[in-house]
Amino acid sequence: MEKASTIDAMSTSSLSERPSFKAQMHQAREDAIVQAACRLLGEKGFETMTVDEVAASAGIAKASLYKHFSGKDDLCTAAIVHGVQRLLQQVQDMPEDMPALERLQALLRWLLEQQLCEEPPLLPPRHSPLAQAVRSCPSYLIAMGQVQACTLQWIAQAQALGQLRSELPADVVMCALLARASGPMLEMLRERGGYSDAQVVDWAMDACLNGLLNCTQANCTRVTQ
Repeated sequence: MEKASTIDAMSTSSLSERPSFKAQMHQAREDAIVQAACRLLGEKGFETMTVDEVAASAGIAKASLYKHFSGKDDLCTAAIVHGVQRLLQQVQDMPEDMPALERLQALLRWLLEQQLCEEPPLLPPRHSPLAQAVRSCPSYLIAMGQVQACTLQWIAQAQALGQLRSELPADVVMCALLARASGPMLEMLRERGGYSDAQVVDWAMDACLNGLLNCTQANCTRVTQ
């Protein structure tokens, strides 16, 4: 009897912790709005996209959108936070036994491929109206801080093994890598034509990482091989 009461109590507690149907629907609608904002922000940019377009893409009324987000800045900040959290998940999902240099290569490739997929920028342009909103968002700062901490750790490990140039501060190497998330190089190569996306990514990696490698050793190899 006492055991049954314990099970009943646990079941009641579990039910009380589960979000209500209304809360689940609210979250599902918010997720749809953020997904629509991510797509439009990547395709059109902050200045060109509109809240009306996001609402239409999410299949809801504009008034309903404002129940979730106060305006365009708030909405686009949520889209960028979503992208940074995906980046953090990518970093955390890398195998524990993966060498540091290979992790840095995988991180750079993911950033470049996301840019070609027209995902929203993870680092808004410095003078963009969106930059201030993003840099004052705690969720963005926490997620990006964790990404940077992991990246700096991998850089230190690769430098200790003599794989990366040790005379470069780890911050310099990290900024060189993360800056590729929003640089114009990929789009410029695309516009010139004649190159596949795979070639564009490989050459961008070559131009970035190979300039950071410690090539004083006779057996120095290119990172894209």
